[in-house]
Amino acid sequence: MLIDMATKEADHHPPTNAVELVTKLPRVLALTDLELQHWTRRAETITDPELRTQALSSLQNKRFHCEGGAAYALLAGPALASTIRFIVALQTISDYLDNLSDRSDADGGPDLRQLHGAMTDAIGGGPSGDYYQLHPHYEDNDYLHHLVDTCRTELSALDPSRGRLFTQEAEVLIALYNQLQVSKHLPLHRENEVQGISLVAAAGTGLQWWEAAASMGSTLGVFALFATAASTEPFTPVQAQTIRHAYFPWVTGLHILLDYWIDQAEDRRGGDLNFASYYRDAKEAASRLRWMQAQAWNAVGELPHHSFHRLIVRGLPALYLADPKVSLQGLRMRAWEVMRAAGPTCWTLYWMLHLYRTLGIVGG
Repeated sequence: MLIDMATKEADHHPPTNAVELVTKLPRVLALTDLELQHWTRRAETITDPELRTQALSSLQNKRFHCEGGAAYALLAGPALASTIRFIVALQTISDYLDNLSDRSDADGGPDLRQLHGAMTDAIGGGPSGDYYQLHPHYEDNDYLHHLVDTCRTELSALDPSRGRLFTQEAEVLIALYNQLQVSKHLPLHRENEVQGISLVAAAGTGLQWWEAAASMGSTLGVFALFATAASTEPFTPVQAQTIRHAYFPWVTGLHILLDYWIDQAEDRRGGDLNFASYYRDAKEAASRLRWMQAQAWNAVGELPHHSFHRLIVRGLPALYLADPKVSLQGLRMRAWEVMRAAGPTCWTLYWMLHLYRTLGIVGG
């Protein structure tokens, strides 16, 4: 594809500070935009109006999920472009299915589990299935299958042993992700279901049940695993497990709690389950986010290229708290407490992302 040509003369060293990230990020965003344009053109061909609406809505309104996730491709060295292609396709599946589960008329657990089989298949967990078998809408002109096949194509390009190791570890994270997505979108008793599965994940961590639930809902651990597998760096079973354990539940929990924190008003309007709403108030939420950030910082400290992973930990508050929804909900002062705890790097990234949003370089 065209985007592979763009990386021939790239500097493949992952950034270790905000200045390096600011320098490298525009290229990543440009490649990500090309992929999003490709999937938008495909989504426009979806036959069923409801599926087309949800696909296009996810691409337009959640594009910053892909833009943020694509930063992990900076770990992949010469495989930057193919890693971006994998990340954008997998995140697009995630966002599309989340829209279907939130806004469409998915009919209970069996339907939701069938739909989310696409996430398992995308990481090499099984053959492509009939994802819409139990869904009232199904004519998507193979949109979902093309997304799954794109992930599998990029996965098949890895060294076979590295690919198998990636799938082995990623399956654990995707199983947790799917379990959460099904439970939190059930039409009845969803809170009890989510609390039940998250108490297992929370055991021995010091997490509240809703914090553990949030940690199950992130794809960042999968991205970190794929980017490392695609790189020229060593990728052993011990290293793969270390990445998974560092990301889940700490980085993934920080990621999704920030997302929920700024989406509270939107989720109240939509009647959606929001884990940040279980805090007593914004003060408690900010305190727990600072604690989660400290745990994530420590957890990634043992990883190869730990400076890059710590840059991600500092970048997550910047990415989410630069969103205009923070001020609209009166959370600015508490948000600044979280960023102050993250240090100067977070502030540098915050102002950079604020500028990028103002200029329309990244989505919001």
